[in-house]
Amino acid sequence: MLSTTKKTDTASVTTDTFEPIPGDPKPIVRRARAKTIAMKRLTKEELRIGALLYPERSYWRPKTRGECANVSRPCPYVSCKYHLYIDVNPTTGSIKINFPDLEVWELTNSCALDVANQGGITLEEVGEILNLTRERIRQVEVRGLVKLREVGGEDMLSYLSQGG
Repeated sequence: MLSTTKKTDTASVTTDTFEPIPGDPKPIVRRARAKTIAMKRLTKEELRIGALLYPERSYWRPKTRGECANVSRPCPYVSCKYHLYIDVNPTTGSIKINFPDLEVWELTNSCALDVANQGGITLEEVGEILNLTRERIRQVEVRGLVKLREVGGEDMLSYLSQGG
């Protein structure tokens, strides 16, 4: 442990900093939890102001993966269903901001299709990309495998595990 002392006009302040010990596990990094904005909780005034600030207008955005592949990264099209910054519930209209502590241009991965092109990655890496815990990613993986087994049987699972 190192101690440093800073002198100010009124008092001296001592701060302790810890040096990492080789072989120690990495410290737990707390990520900001996703924030959900429920449409039914917004007042009429908030909805009116939102409509004035962000009027719906038609502008070009990619419709296929081929058009999207050449767009700069991080992807500026937040309204795309493959964008990782927000999720919109089609039933309730609620908006889930997956990275409330970051701006769109600060994301390292902004498109789910780009992540899929990377190939196999660990649960921890997927959790970091989606701002979820490794355990939650494991639960989603198990649920997806159960659904695949129900739809296509063991033949489909063996085909997919071999790389199709």
